[in-house]
Amino acid sequence: MDQTAAIILSFTLPCLMTTLGACLIYFFNHTSKPLTSITIGLSAGIMLAASVFSLLLPALENPGAKWENNPYIPVSIGFVFGGFFMIILDITCKKLFKNNENLRKPFKFFFAMTIHNIPEGLSVGFAIGTAVATQNAILSSFMFTLGIALQNFPEGLATALPLQKFTKNRNKSCFLAILSGIVEPIFAILGFFLATSLTSLLPWLLSFSAGAMIFVVVDELLPEMKETDNSLGSILLIFGFVLMMILDVAL
Repeated sequence: MDQTAAIILSFTLPCLMTTLGACLIYFFNHTSKPLTSITIGLSAGIMLAASVFSLLLPALENPGAKWENNPYIPVSIGFVFGGFFMIILDITCKKLFKNNENLRKPFKFFFAMTIHNIPEGLSVGFAIGTAVATQNAILSSFMFTLGIALQNFPEGLATALPLQKFTKNRNKSCFLAILSGIVEPIFAILGFFLATSLTSLLPWLLSFSAGAMIFVVVDELLPEMKETDNSLGSILLIFGFVLMMILDVAL
């Protein structure tokens, strides 16, 4: 593959796949509590697996030279801070949107998903930038990007589904899901130019994002799913988790 083409695709493909996944929202319609439970369960399963296999495990495997013997230290700290950050954001949102609960939930969820896409974009930029700087085969770096992009397809849907539940508007939920993915190419470009100087921050950012995502799953999605006594939501959570795990491990 031509190096320039690989770089351009690496910057754009993850966001494009998020967009395609978000557009699937037009095939879903929250007309009943059981269906809401199912779609929220699917989203929760995908987000939990993404937190573990896309964020926490990579952070533990590449903690940086300083933490090579104690990788759990930056990962634990980052994870806890991610959770506390979402608690502070939740308190802030309650004050800002105290008269409109329908705005608080989508804002908090959108913010968490956007944060999660930042380290993904950086990791893509780091991979491509390092390959170019060291004159290594860029194809292997592009395959890493392709794996991120394929994971983003179900994540785009997993972002749009709860937003539709919260906003009651397909167009708005699709737009917000797409907007949450736009940060990836922006930070991929940043990571590309700072590939040799910012890699030490990546495990902290990855684990921070995982803490934020898991907080949202536990605080928002699971209570929404269990509002009904429909076990299909739990089954879809397991299915979503397994689907995302396979994509992460296989790619």
